[in-house]
Amino acid sequence: MTTKTDILIIGGGVIGASTALFLTRAGRQVTLVEKADICAGASHGNACWVAAGYALPTAAPGVLGQGLKWMFDSGSPFYIKPRINLDLTRWLWHFQASCTDAKMMKGAETLLRLNGQSIQLFRELAAEAGLEFGYVEAGLLHLHLSEKYRKAGEKEAEIMRGLGMNVISLDRDGLEELEPKLQEGVESGVFYPEHAHLNPTHLTKALAAQAEKEGATILTHTAVTGFQKDGGRISQIDTTKGTFEPQEVILAAGAWSSILAKQVGAPILMEPAKGYSVTVKKRSADQGPTRPLAVDDSKVAITPLGKDHFRYSSTLELAGFDPSINPTRLAVNKKALQAVLPDMEVLDEEAPWSGYRPLTPDGLPYIGRSERVSNLIFATGHGMLGVTHGPITGKLVSEIVTGQEPSIKLEPMRPDRF
Repeated sequence: MTTKTDILIIGGGVIGASTALFLTRAGRQVTLVEKADICAGASHGNACWVAAGYALPTAAPGVLGQGLKWMFDSGSPFYIKPRINLDLTRWLWHFQASCTDAKMMKGAETLLRLNGQSIQLFRELAAEAGLEFGYVEAGLLHLHLSEKYRKAGEKEAEIMRGLGMNVISLDRDGLEELEPKLQEGVESGVFYPEHAHLNPTHLTKALAAQAEKEGATILTHTAVTGFQKDGGRISQIDTTKGTFEPQEVILAAGAWSSILAKQVGAPILMEPAKGYSVTVKKRSADQGPTRPLAVDDSKVAITPLGKDHFRYSSTLELAGFDPSINPTRLAVNKKALQAVLPDMEVLDEEAPWSGYRPLTPDGLPYIGRSERVSNLIFATGHGMLGVTHGPITGKLVSEIVTGQEPSIKLEPMRPDRF
């Protein structure tokens, strides 16, 4: 069976669902295909942050050198699994080239624009009837367990202040006003008031359901099996549920986007950065944090998840598409949790989760039209900021498709920049 459609979106995570809603509201005929369920990938188990203050790209001075030092420590915050892989080698080469002060600051400016516009869109979406996803603006509290990370946190705070962010440095008394239950040994921190959190699963499913309600077609358990091209454009897409003939194709498949991009003849540099999280059912109303916390020494995030749960999660592991759960990584995360909050020795845990974040060499997403395939638009590569950038990415893709002036300059995020 062959189905004609105006827009075909590949990927049912937060980026794909956001794009489906914005394009449907722009009056386009939208079909979204997802190989599993809506929100089955990285959108499901992330740190739950809308990280308005997280604007320094992963690629920053000294990061690769530190990562190489940590390479043989599977419990380190940035673990690169030793392996021979040409794509990883190319990715690391461009990552290192992006780790300069000048490129970091340019990247930060782009991320701040994305963050700021997305926060406003989240506020508008949260105010809509029927879109319930636990959106709360309570800020983000960075915690320091050592002098080394206190200095690093203050240095980053100064950079962000220079970019116009409101950042507040705190001593122990200031910390206790925001988070009274902190363990002894946490003596300093930095507070980013312009930060929110939410339930990412509720968000993604609500966006997809609303898009479907407004006219989009959402097809789950529909995997892309092949592409056919004609005259430099995609003419057909084969799936496990038939063939589609789209006018425009939006690639929003997260970490798997690089595989599909290579198949269609528009390769991009991107690595699957595996992250871990554990969702904990609270034994009492007092257990867990009152607002999102970041333990800078171990790069562990701790976030309230509704009234009855909280989640703790870690940063990234470059190990390819390796689905295994690293028990050392989970133990390090739990140790960080216990170092900053009381009553964490015994946890009512759900099964540990791991997922792949799509990480580009310079830490900026790929948003824009392909130079190699005329009707292919990329909406991927958001790294650890996929939830944060969901709404603004959907809006930008809608503007590209409809020929409007983009709300944000797209040049720094063009898909063919490497």
